[in-house]
Amino acid sequence: MGTPMRRVAVSLRGYLEDVGHLTRLNPQDAWLPITESRNGNAHYAAFHNLNVGIGFQALVLPVAFAFLGWTWGIMALMIAYLWQLYTLGILVRLHEAVPGRRYNRYVELAKAAFGERLGVWLALFPTVYLSAGTATALILIGGETMKLFFQIVCGTHCSSNPLTTVEWYLVFTSLCIVLSQLPNLNSIAGVSLIGAITALTYTTLAWVLSVSQTRPASISYEPLRSNSFTASSFSILNSLGIIAFSFRGHNLALEIQATMPSTFKHPAHVPMWRGAKVAYFLIAMCLFPVAIGGFWEYGNLMPVGGMLNALYTFHENDIPRGLLATTFLLVVFNCLSSFQIYSMPVFDSFEAGYTSRTNRPCSIWVRSGFRVFYGFISFFIGIALPFLSSIAGLLGGLTLPVTFAYPCFMWVLIKKPQRFSFNWYLNWSLGILGIAFSLAFSAGGIWSMVNNGLKFKFFKPN
Repeated sequence: MGTPMRRVAVSLRGYLEDVGHLTRLNPQDAWLPITESRNGNAHYAAFHNLNVGIGFQALVLPVAFAFLGWTWGIMALMIAYLWQLYTLGILVRLHEAVPGRRYNRYVELAKAAFGERLGVWLALFPTVYLSAGTATALILIGGETMKLFFQIVCGTHCSSNPLTTVEWYLVFTSLCIVLSQLPNLNSIAGVSLIGAITALTYTTLAWVLSVSQTRPASISYEPLRSNSFTASSFSILNSLGIIAFSFRGHNLALEIQATMPSTFKHPAHVPMWRGAKVAYFLIAMCLFPVAIGGFWEYGNLMPVGGMLNALYTFHENDIPRGLLATTFLLVVFNCLSSFQIYSMPVFDSFEAGYTSRTNRPCSIWVRSGFRVFYGFISFFIGIALPFLSSIAGLLGGLTLPVTFAYPCFMWVLIKKPQRFSFNWYLNWSLGILGIAFSLAFSAGGIWSMVNNGLKFKFFKPN
């Protein structure tokens, strides 16, 4: 009888330990896309983090180097990478900072740290802007890339009445809407895997194809300078904003972690951090070669549209058509995949409002209706603001606090490290610096946007 009784005692002790740290679940969470399924794991975390961490913004990094030069460009990229990795670790640990509570969304954690009203004011705009703004930019970039892919593949055999750019936006939006019918964040793990693979592939192809070609004869590595000190300063700030924008995705870290089961003995932060470390190692293997290889190949001749624009401008006739078309097609697939994960918080907000009012889950028709509505709203915003994909510096400045500042403040306010300790000083300093940089980079982005007349596009206009 000793062995069975001992087993019962051990099981009871484990049960009581779990009950003491039992997470109080909101019944509504079982109806919402982010928390509907909680069978995620470290592999899913790696796929999702790769999908949100690599994208079109990586291809614009050499533009920042054209204004910063070798030394300051590499230093800024390295500091930003380490800084955002530190704040990602903070968010992962804060997900279950309070026993019995899981902060499943970035805004929920902000409200717990800053208070109900201030938390919403501080976090809602930049997180919604990151999700909805990025989704709209993806429609523009995806549509333009599809147009270029068609032109490359079709060549001289194209019909006399090809689709216009706006019609290509509509085609891409329709594909996004069809794919968005997948119900929840866990169900798009395979989509995120495709997005991660395509992003890894086309970023690698972009710099490999570039460095394998002959460099332009008039290349120079001297940082671009304007006639006035003020203009040069704002250009540098805008370039730093571009680097900041390349490290987006923290607004989805808590949501990704929310898809994982969590108990006292097996907390969700363990698989989340394991997957995130793998993802951000691969992200570094893409971002640094793109920035360094692109600047080495084109120097300060780099077009403002980034690497694909440079390939199309300088080597359209040097690179095999099939290889160039494949690169553009991979960008299309990545944009389709990224649209899904960046739109999921918006879908979640729509359904949260509906379930709160009706006290029942969304039917398949209501859920589909929300996603069709959101897809076409993003499409119409893209038509109204066709320059949205070009203002990476301003986007980086406006959304920088989400990645670089707020996590540090939230750590101090929730974890309450010892006053005047190293941890206390570190997080307050990084948080204040992040806010200061956000204001400065936003000013640089606005100046660059006005100075360029909102004319430059992600790709060479036709």
